[in-house]
Amino acid sequence: MQSTSDWKSKFLIVGALVGLISGLLAAFFLIQRAEQKQIQPKINAGDGVKVGLGVLGVLKLISDLGDKS
Repeated sequence: MQSTSDWKSKFLIVGALVGLISGLLAAFFLIQRAEQKQIQPKINAGDGVKVGLGVLGVLKLISDLGDKS
């Protein structure tokens, strides 16, 4: 029974690390672009919706990976 929770813990840790790293990279690139253009980045509701839908699409793709077994 311990091996069952072991792989679950590993998946959760890897998923959390991937999410953290991708979020930090996205923020870094946003900051770099704003500094190059010498502006302060402004994110409006429309941009938030686009990002949210993109994240949902990626999550759907990832969840479909388990169905291919």
